[in-house]
Amino acid sequence: MHPKLFKIGPFALHSYGLMLAMAFGFGIWIASKRAPKRGVPSNSIVDIAVASLLFGLGGGRIAYVITHWDEFEGRMLDIISPIQSDGTIGIAGLVLLGGVVAGFGGAYWMAKKRGTSFLNVTDIMIPSLALGIAFGRIGCFMNGCCFGNVCDLPWAVVFPDSSLAGSIYPGQHIHPTQLYETLAMLVLFGFLLWRDKITLKVGVLTGYFLALYGIWRYFVEGLRWYEEGMIFGHIGAHLITFSRIISVAMVLIGIYLITRKSAPDAPAAHAD
Repeated sequence: MHPKLFKIGPFALHSYGLMLAMAFGFGIWIASKRAPKRGVPSNSIVDIAVASLLFGLGGGRIAYVITHWDEFEGRMLDIISPIQSDGTIGIAGLVLLGGVVAGFGGAYWMAKKRGTSFLNVTDIMIPSLALGIAFGRIGCFMNGCCFGNVCDLPWAVVFPDSSLAGSIYPGQHIHPTQLYETLAMLVLFGFLLWRDKITLKVGVLTGYFLALYGIWRYFVEGLRWYEEGMIFGHIGAHLITFSRIISVAMVLIGIYLITRKSAPDAPAAHAD
């Protein structure tokens, strides 16, 4: 586990931040290659991706603050300040699905400004999102966050006591839920590229991602550890968390996009 790759004075290069940067870089490259095939200029998709990233970071931060409000008592400026009250540089703490939801909002706003179909844009970018989540979860594993509960499986891991996972479960074997999600997203990334080889209605590829990731995320939530403040309630043995609520909504929207009859075909490619 390597949450910080190196540190120079107050500046530290965090492994999670590096993984996010790599995810964005690879994601932009893939989306820009795919865009002309769906009739969108590559430069437009870059603008939309940047807007989606900025909105996503903001949404992920807002969701984290809402679900960790007690953490910021007495230091509210740390919510937005790039220089934290302890002198460190950088803002730590994001909730992935909060970022995904807000990222879609950013893509919608910029797609409208560029005069292109929002769902056509999301179809272009959605494989990149799956790959980006895979990269991000590697960062989570290196950071020791977003970890699972105790288990006795052969691939269970023990985190060092200095990590959040190790402080909650010192010396205990737990589910590497971060790596589960990395593998699942790599499979989903490949599936989306495979399905995109045939002509699909606009929005169907986005629907596949929403439905399949929503189902997966709802399942893996049952293996993860959550502090009490992040649990909204219970339905039987099922924990109700922010991510599970979003997951259910994703599945419903995804099914609608896959099955709707009125969607147009994907636009023809043009020269960029």
